[in-house]
Amino acid sequence: MSPATTALFFLLLLFSTSNAHNITRILAKHPEFSTFNHYLTLTHLASEINRRETITVLALNNAAMSSLLSKQLSLYTLKNVLSLHVLVDYFGSKKLHQITNGTALTSTMFQASGAAPGSSGYINITDLKGGKVGFGAENNDGNLDAVYVKSVAEIPYNISVLQISQVLNSAEAEAPTAEPSKLNLTEIMSKQGCKAFADLLISSGADATFNENIDGGLTVFCPTDPVIKDFMPKYKNLTASKKASLLLYHGVPVYQSMQMLKSNNGIMNTLATDGANKYDFTIQNDGEVVTLETKVMTAKITGTLKDEEPLIVYKINKVLLPRELYKPVEAPAESPKPSKSKSKSKHKVADAPESDAPAESDPADDQTADNDSGVAGLDGRRLVMVMLSLCIGVLLM
Repeated sequence: MSPATTALFFLLLLFSTSNAHNITRILAKHPEFSTFNHYLTLTHLASEINRRETITVLALNNAAMSSLLSKQLSLYTLKNVLSLHVLVDYFGSKKLHQITNGTALTSTMFQASGAAPGSSGYINITDLKGGKVGFGAENNDGNLDAVYVKSVAEIPYNISVLQISQVLNSAEAEAPTAEPSKLNLTEIMSKQGCKAFADLLISSGADATFNENIDGGLTVFCPTDPVIKDFMPKYKNLTASKKASLLLYHGVPVYQSMQMLKSNNGIMNTLATDGANKYDFTIQNDGEVVTLETKVMTAKITGTLKDEEPLIVYKINKVLLPRELYKPVEAPAESPKPSKSKSKSKHKVADAPESDAPAESDPADDQTADNDSGVAGLDGRRLVMVMLSLCIGVLLM
C-alpha cells in the first residue's frame, strides 16, 4: 500500500470513528416517526442506542405505533417491545439483500437486557423473493410479521435506521413487566462521600423534586463532603428559597452519561430553571476532563457515584454557584496595582443581593486530581485536525 493510500485510509478511519450518532436527532428529521422517537426517549432506549458503536434500529411509523399503543402496555413492557426492534449489529439496505443463505438470526437489545427468556430476544431476517425482506421474532413460530419498507438513515458501519411495515409480535416481550425497584438518591449519595449534600436536600425538602424526576431521567452533580463543609458558612446566609434554588441547580432533568456530556457540550438547563430564571450552566470537556461553567466559577467532575439509567450521579469538586445568586465582580475602569498576595481563586464573586458572598474555594479532595500531562487537552476534534494535516503532508510527498 502506497504512503498516499495509507494516509487516506487512516484519515477516513479517523472520521468514521469520531462521528457519534444521535437517534433522536436522526428521527426528528422525519415527522412520520415522531411517536416512535418520543417513546425511545421516554423508555431511555434512545440514550442506550447512542452509547453503542454498532446498531440497527427498525423504525415504526406513527400508524404502526398507534397499533402498538392500543394494547395499553406498561412503559416497562413497552420498553421490552421496542428494544426487540433494535439490533445489536449493522444492517444497511445493501446488506439486507446480501445475507448468506438468504436468512440471518441476529440479537437485539431485548436479548442484551437479560429480560428475554431463552432465545426470544433474537430476530430472524429473511431475504424473500421479489426483493422483499421479512422480519420476525425467533419465538414466533417462524412467522415474519413485518417487511422492509425503506432506509431512513445509514452511517456505515455505525448506525442504520430502517423502516419496517409493522410491529414485531413477541409474547415474551409483551409479557407484563414489573416496575423496577425505586432508586434512593440520598441513600446512594450518603454511602459514597456525598452525605452532607444529601442531608441538605432532605432538610430543605429539595429531595422531593429530585425524586420526582428520576423516572423521567435525572443527572445529579454532587459536591463531596469536604466541599460542602467549607461552603456551609456561606450556605447558612442564604434565604430558604435561595437555598432550594442552589440545591436544585445541581440537578439536570435528563439522563446524561459521560459520553453524552462529552459529545453534547453546551448550555444545560437544571431543576432550578424557571422561565426568566435561567439557572443554567455550560458543559465543556478538554479530552477526558469534563467541567461545568456557571459564568461565576468552574467545577470539575471527579468521578461517578451511580450510573443506572434513568439516574446518574457525578461527584464534583466545587459547589455550583448560579449567576442568578452570585454575580461576578466587574473589573474597575483602571487596573489596580498588582497585589503582593496571591489568590487561589480565578474569579471574585459578590453575592447579590446577599452581602457575604462565598469566595470560590477549591478544597482538597483526595479524588480530585488535575491532569497536567497535556494529554487531556488533545480532544477528538484537535486529533482529527492534526491527523488531517499529517495526511495532507504525506499526500503531497
